[in-house]
Amino acid sequence: MASDRSRTSISAWRPPVPGIAEVFHAHFTDHAYPAHTHDTWDLMILDDGSVDFALDRRRHGATGTAGVLLLPPGVPHDGRTVTASGFRKRNLYLDDSVLPQRLAGRAVDAPVLSDGLLRHRIDQLHAALVHPEDALEAESRLSFISERLCFHLDALQPRAPGPEANRLAAELRELLDSRIRAGISLGEAAAILHAHPTHLIRCFKQTYGLPPHTYLTGKRIDLARRLLLGGHRPAEVATTVGFHDQAHLNRHFTRHVGTTPARYKRTGTGSPATSP
Repeated sequence: MASDRSRTSISAWRPPVPGIAEVFHAHFTDHAYPAHTHDTWDLMILDDGSVDFALDRRRHGATGTAGVLLLPPGVPHDGRTVTASGFRKRNLYLDDSVLPQRLAGRAVDAPVLSDGLLRHRIDQLHAALVHPEDALEAESRLSFISERLCFHLDALQPRAPGPEANRLAAELRELLDSRIRAGISLGEAAAILHAHPTHLIRCFKQTYGLPPHTYLTGKRIDLARRLLLGGHRPAEVATTVGFHDQAHLNRHFTRHVGTTPARYKRTGTGSPATSP
């Protein structure tokens, strides 16, 4: 028993993303939640193992990585391990700006969703949330998760881009180009352009072939390359072009260019870049 408890691990934080009250990652080998409620929606995926839970006095179970669990606010639920190996889970606690509380009753009826696309999108969001400086990407991914959940709970079909797509995309690109250093949230862009966030992203991707957060990162990398070749230090360049810090610049720059900013900068002095 003591060795099982020693394998329990927990990580929790509050990301700078509107609508997400908390991110919670845990590995439980021997734990039982008492009956309780949340003020938020609890959106959970399993990475391993099985969980048994009661929601509104009805028992449910989930095993493996196929399903998505959605527990509505204000409804009593519990949870417990099923096997000796326990389970690994990742939770997002979402406020009613992501999902309206009026949908809670429908979530009680079917708290386990078998939806591979939704599960994949949640996994992508968790990966983005590990890097709090990539808030635009996380906000974008959350908007598609919200849309997919509304599809399940409210039978709302997403709107396909129409004749307005190119215009909206061009207006969003102008916004992004004017905010390369400062950045812009998806919510602010949607409010300025009077468009739903997911519709705005779809229009942009249809027109330019990539999502807005990827476009903005690329513009920052292009600006960083010019500054590095001009002799500026990577730490200075990072904040100048809109990255959170040098580590943030390093991660994206290496992925885009194939080398670190420091090695790239040395090419601008006529010194050959050294191999890693």
